[in-house]
Amino acid sequence: MQKSFLSLIGLIAFSAAALFAQSATQSFSGTVSDSMCGAHHMMKNATPAQCTRECVKQGSDYALVVGSKVYTLKGDKTQLDKFAGEKVTVNGNVSGNTITVKSVMAAKS
Repeated sequence: MQKSFLSLIGLIAFSAAALFAQSATQSFSGTVSDSMCGAHHMMKNATPAQCTRECVKQGSDYALVVGSKVYTLKGDKTQLDKFAGEKVTVNGNVSGNTITVKSVMAAKS
């Protein structure tokens, strides 16, 4: 019974550590796009910002392109819209491929 209790305590400690690691705010630098287009915009004769905004109007989510990885952004769409097509730094909590945005600002040059 003592081994079971110690195993349970270990499992709880591991789960708490994993939960804390997921909920910690992280910083990401990339370009604001949309989840449908990602890094490669499909609208001909449109800027990345125009394509992003149009895709979001059609139901796509805002996204952050970081290298070859595309994260879906969850947060204030009005705030994200201001940075469509631009390089930014996003602070937020990541879960899988989704970042819950706490803040977004123009990337420092």
